[in-house]
Amino acid sequence: MTVTEQEITDYVTRVRAALADLPPAQRDELTEDLADHLTEVAAESEGTLVERLGEPETYAAELRAAAGVGAVRGRNLDQRVATMLAGLQGRLRVLDTGLGPALGYETASDFLRLLRPAWWVLRGYLAAMLLTVITTGGAFGVLPRFGGELLAGLIMLVAFVLASIWLGRRSAQLSRWPRSALQVGSAVLVVFALSALVQAEDRMRYGDYGVDPASINGPYDNVRDVFVYDSEGRLVENARLFDQNGDPIRLGYPDCEGRIDEYGNPLLRPYPYCVEQAPFGHRAPGVPVRPETPNVTPTPTPEAPTPPGPTATPTTTHSSDPTPSPTR
Repeated sequence: MTVTEQEITDYVTRVRAALADLPPAQRDELTEDLADHLTEVAAESEGTLVERLGEPETYAAELRAAAGVGAVRGRNLDQRVATMLAGLQGRLRVLDTGLGPALGYETASDFLRLLRPAWWVLRGYLAAMLLTVITTGGAFGVLPRFGGELLAGLIMLVAFVLASIWLGRRSAQLSRWPRSALQVGSAVLVVFALSALVQAEDRMRYGDYGVDPASINGPYDNVRDVFVYDSEGRLVENARLFDQNGDPIRLGYPDCEGRIDEYGNPLLRPYPYCVEQAPFGHRAPGVPVRPETPNVTPTPTPEAPTPPGPTATPTTTHSSDPTPSPTR
């Protein structure tokens, strides 16, 4: 069985993970020529590296002993994390190799490398959209906006796409920390894209043509009871309301004592729920309500004009004769 280059890389990774508690300089010194040594061992005879040299952790212990470092009693956090990452990388490589033939390539990574330019453009677009969400308070559409302005958003989009392409072409030349920061930023943009897709799916499900349903307070939201009066102003008890399809209309909820459990089915509860709370008082059947007389100030009637003619002047009679005295 021929040992592949990938097997050698995995073996070296596991050995370095077992030596993760050592200072980086000392670990690099112990594993500096390990890959070349494993290549020579693989070319000497058949069989896997594990069959010839043992497990990578055992080989790492031998390197410790040869360097006089000594074995640690228990694995520290760095070793555990390194071992976990090494195992994860091994599984990802197996998956990469298994998916490659289905895509028409040796590995899936070979196919994904062809899509890197498209990802660079998409990464710039997602960065512009993320900044749109930050500057507009969460409202966004298909095109980015900067501070709510579309023109500024388009200029920002072009700048971000060009910057993403520039970083993508030079990502291999970046040092460790800038490259790690770029990877973390790309992961954040992927999470943002997935959340945006979920929101878009919710809009299509609950809205009409992608429009969010508006939440409007209806005029009957605060209705607690319904009181029906006939044309003569009499309160109608045990009334029920139905729509054009014959479905009962339910408004309010009985909050008075003695009416909640009177009807087992809420759809059969009649109006009003609480008769004693009628806004205009309870009107007995057969007693019409007298319409109130509007308080109108009477308008004075103008007097009829006096017909023309001689005016009667009252006359006073004065007697010039003295009053006779009685005769004796």
